[in-house]
Amino acid sequence: MSQPSATLGYIHSVETFGLVDGPGVRYVLFLQGCAMRCQYCHNPETWAFTRDTAKTPQEAFDAAYRYRNYWRNNGGLTISGGEPLLQLDFVSEVFRLAHAKGIQTALDTSGQPFAPDNADWMARFDRLLENTSLVILDLKEIDEEKHRALTGHGNANILAMARYVADKGVDLWIRHVLVPDLTDDAEGLRKLDAFIRTLPTVRRVEVLPYHTLGLFKWQNLGIPYPLEGVRVPTAEEVQTAEELLHVREYPDAPKEKS
Repeated sequence: MSQPSATLGYIHSVETFGLVDGPGVRYVLFLQGCAMRCQYCHNPETWAFTRDTAKTPQEAFDAAYRYRNYWRNNGGLTISGGEPLLQLDFVSEVFRLAHAKGIQTALDTSGQPFAPDNADWMARFDRLLENTSLVILDLKEIDEEKHRALTGHGNANILAMARYVADKGVDLWIRHVLVPDLTDDAEGLRKLDAFIRTLPTVRRVEVLPYHTLGLFKWQNLGIPYPLEGVRVPTAEEVQTAEELLHVREYPDAPKEKS
């Protein structure tokens, strides 16, 4: 009799030498599926599940483990998306396999599936956190209504997830995409900063400048691009946001460019 199949993961793509999705050199697994519809999304092709690139956790981990010599002492495995929490059990099992080998694991998420009122989901999430070294959390907008307009979803559960992860003692990196006239107002950034300062495990805060490199994907998919004509932020605007969010004060702050 054949064994029952393990939880399958539906994978969009991989990056074998990632340098921005966690500390050191990373093997990055990008999963399919996302419920949010961020107006500036640069990977809209990951929104849907196509179910044509399924792997078991063991297969996915084995593929990553072949690159372990790149990781040295400070790299590891990152699972991103899409939204990896939509495939919670798959991610949890891959991280369990990685943790057993002493590999640093990072979950790159926007937090939208976090379900604090669902006891079963939270038990599964706790199992994931047991083998998660770092959570990289996108905080797209601190204001609830602005967040809903930006992404199609509220942010109360996302902020709750940030608090929950910190309370569990798991390290956090916080990211914020800076879009001129949309997510760059000083008052909002000060409120975001105040919230981040309540999270004791935050080790890094990053301001990611909005870019239009994914615009062609929207066009290829025939999806109207909601930020048509919006400019990228200037270096000075990025610096101002970084100062408002006190990015240099965190232990894992990126080194300043010389």
